[in-house]
Amino acid sequence: MDQHMHHGPDYRPPFAEGGEGVCFGKGDWRSYEQGIQKEWLVTNGLGGYASSSIIGVNTRKYHGLLIASLSPPVKRTLVLSKVDERLEVQGRTYNLATNHTGGGVTEFGYVHLQRVSLETFPTFIFSFADIFLQKQIFMIYGENTTVILYRISNGISPAVLRLIPLVNCRDFHWTTRRGQINFAREEIPRGVAVRAVPQVPALHLVCSEGGFTGRDDWFYDMFYPEEQNRGLPAREDHYIPGNFTIALAPGEEKTITFIATLEEVFTLDGEALLEMETRRSHELVERAGQRDSFARSLVRAADAFIVHRRSTGAKSIIAGYHWFSDWGRDAMIALPGLTLVTRRYDDAREILLTFARYCKDGLLPNTFPDAGEEPLYNTVDASLWYFQAVWKYLQYTGDHRFVRRNIYPVLREIIDHHIRGTRFNIRVDEDGLLAAGSPGVQLTWMDARVDEWVVTPRHGKPVEINALWYNALCILRELAGRYKDDFPYDDIMVRCKDNFLKKFWYDQGGYLYDVIGPEGGDASLRPNQVIALSLPFTLVDPQRGARILRRVWQELYATYGLRSLSHYDPRYRGVYGGDRRQRDGAYHQGTVWSWLMGPFVTALRRVYNYSPASRLLAARFLAPFREHLREHGVGYISEIFDGNEPVIPRGAIAQAWGVAEVLRAYVEDVLEIKPG
Repeated sequence: MDQHMHHGPDYRPPFAEGGEGVCFGKGDWRSYEQGIQKEWLVTNGLGGYASSSIIGVNTRKYHGLLIASLSPPVKRTLVLSKVDERLEVQGRTYNLATNHTGGGVTEFGYVHLQRVSLETFPTFIFSFADIFLQKQIFMIYGENTTVILYRISNGISPAVLRLIPLVNCRDFHWTTRRGQINFAREEIPRGVAVRAVPQVPALHLVCSEGGFTGRDDWFYDMFYPEEQNRGLPAREDHYIPGNFTIALAPGEEKTITFIATLEEVFTLDGEALLEMETRRSHELVERAGQRDSFARSLVRAADAFIVHRRSTGAKSIIAGYHWFSDWGRDAMIALPGLTLVTRRYDDAREILLTFARYCKDGLLPNTFPDAGEEPLYNTVDASLWYFQAVWKYLQYTGDHRFVRRNIYPVLREIIDHHIRGTRFNIRVDEDGLLAAGSPGVQLTWMDARVDEWVVTPRHGKPVEINALWYNALCILRELAGRYKDDFPYDDIMVRCKDNFLKKFWYDQGGYLYDVIGPEGGDASLRPNQVIALSLPFTLVDPQRGARILRRVWQELYATYGLRSLSHYDPRYRGVYGGDRRQRDGAYHQGTVWSWLMGPFVTALRRVYNYSPASRLLAARFLAPFREHLREHGVGYISEIFDGNEPVIPRGAIAQAWGVAEVLRAYVEDVLEIKPG
């Protein structure tokens, strides 16, 4: 190395370090099995994404460098599985790819991986011979475009970098084998356009340096261990249209932009694109105004879930990655954390207005239409959570003009329909409590069902539904008073308040029944009662609240959330895994849910009158999530965890309401940064 090398004040080293973010080193992938336990994810605001393991091997059918959303945020389609790199120098080939086939791990490129940083966007640094190669992956917001930015510091010998794209064209829930899809390639300036099926635009693969050599080939038998664990097809073939070749001179430092896109117009200035996307991410974090590093990390994570929906022409909230779409219930629970704590008030307003427009018979959609068809309204709680989302919106913004004009009439409509009775046997009973459903109809968030087997039947009067019902009545009364409107529901409110504890309080256990049915109360110890303690208008006094929280802490708390059923219950299932029947059988029968930490922490602070001791305890409950950001979906909060120790993360690697509720509870109840 030149001993006299010096740089001016504006010099930026090719592998510059950043600020906040999660970093990994070789100790995190000493073995292949260790390396595949952590996954990265970047998104594009349309429901599309790029994702893989931190060592670059795809372990799921949902992994890929470009999963495009053809009808945002759905119709997600895998078009580029990965790009494998080879670097040839002095007659030797350094293979940077890691791949697993049916015969086992066949390529071990992760041995050359020196460091991985997930600050803003995933960055991988490889070191071999006297060469450094940095690979940074990001997406263009609002486009089905993935960019890979390579920065290479070559050694003393000439070298050649070869990029090999593995292409596909299938629904991201499926797998394909050679012969099922007919690919056609057309060479274009700086790359190739690959076409497969008429419904999917051509995939453009272009590179700023070197040249492309077309040659039809296949990668056979890629193996996805995560799919095998789920009892699903786990092998796949990928089409290879050719390869890109870039020459490197001795001592050369080169920046290379590789783009995969379904867009017709694109630029090859990767540095400018990276600056644009980095600026956008940083502006979102700064807008939220948080100085705490954990809160800032969650603000960054929140952006992944706020997406554009083409069918409504407005923003929506995607429930999780990799496989969930946008659902009404999840959107309303997640809205305060994702859009209000982060000060994305325009997004909040847009989402609230969209759901108001689709309200029908007093119900909000459980799922939205994609092609003009009727939405599904099979949920009892989405409409009730809507009241809470509106109330939080008003607390943060004071925007009564918007609510009075656009939302308030819908709130009244919801209450009126519930009192008269609406779909799915949702109706107010003589005792003022809300009943819903019938045998075989699942309307609450605990809705797992396998064919004809209803895993957690909760028809009747579920505890959280009635807590939400009373909360909704109180919110409407407050707004009616402010807007000088009549409120003809006082009698129902009084009956609901008088009967809630009479019906739900289980004195022998010191907690609330989960459901009141024709046969009486269901004494299953579940976390739904915590929601009743966390809402702003609660029906539970602090003394009973303290007893409830103690039982919940003893039997349901499990580091990263609350178990969905007490581990003392004979129906308890402590491990989430296996085929669909096994997984859905455990989903709400012991599996831990991260989003429940939000209401649990808020209930704790309220029950103990926001004492300093309760604040310290709340901080202790949320502290483990700092370390969790380093595992599973790195930088995100997982959907679920095993109920049994060691509480292994399962399900979706990034879940909207998990991120949202941990962020909201941390900012409001630990940092004590609250709306006016």
